[in-house]
Amino acid sequence: MTANFQNVDVIIGPHRLEGIFCIPRQAMGLVVFAHGSGSSRFSPRNSFVASELASHGFATLLFDLLTEEEARDRRNVFDIPLLGARVVEAVDWASQEGLVRKLPIGLFGASTGAAAALVAAAQKPHLVKAVVSRGGRADLAGEALAQVEPPTLLIVGGLDYEVLELNREALRLLRCEARLEIVPGATHLFDEPGTLEIVVKAAADWFTRHLPDASSNEYRAAKPRREL
Repeated sequence: MTANFQNVDVIIGPHRLEGIFCIPRQAMGLVVFAHGSGSSRFSPRNSFVASELASHGFATLLFDLLTEEEARDRRNVFDIPLLGARVVEAVDWASQEGLVRKLPIGLFGASTGAAAALVAAAQKPHLVKAVVSRGGRADLAGEALAQVEPPTLLIVGGLDYEVLELNREALRLLRCEARLEIVPGATHLFDEPGTLEIVVKAAADWFTRHLPDASSNEYRAAKPRREL
């Protein structure tokens, strides 16, 4: 599937946060990535997931949640209200931006970025239609968990014991459609052969199932959306 990569500036208040769009010609939705633990738009794991999601027909946006100056202060990496607010504003920006503005939006969060994605989903249920977390600290979303409406998939490595237990606790607090998927033999970073591919398949299936059609979008194919 042909895709178009573009460097973009995500405009959030006075900030211009650098990002990368990947837009397949027949996109059925837009997945906005929320990085965690000080990672950037160049995160190799999220870049791999984004590329693979593009091959499944999803436009993707990788962007830096923090400016360079903000990222130098390690406390900002764990400032969930700040990170969540950035994801909220990025969703608002994407919903008005050029050729992707009519696409239904999903969020993909990793590590602390998963908490930021869930905070944003709780605040923007009319725009965010599905959430996927990879090895995420969903528990850090706190009280926002009970306010999340979009269907949420939590993916955790089977050997990532502490994070697995934290995600089980978060799952109990979610009131939306939610599922915990455990990847056998995977640790926190999904470095083990084949484990990140399992993440991609689970995420692609979740987004394909839950992102609604956008029939007026010019990228939509004539054939109906694949159902699971």
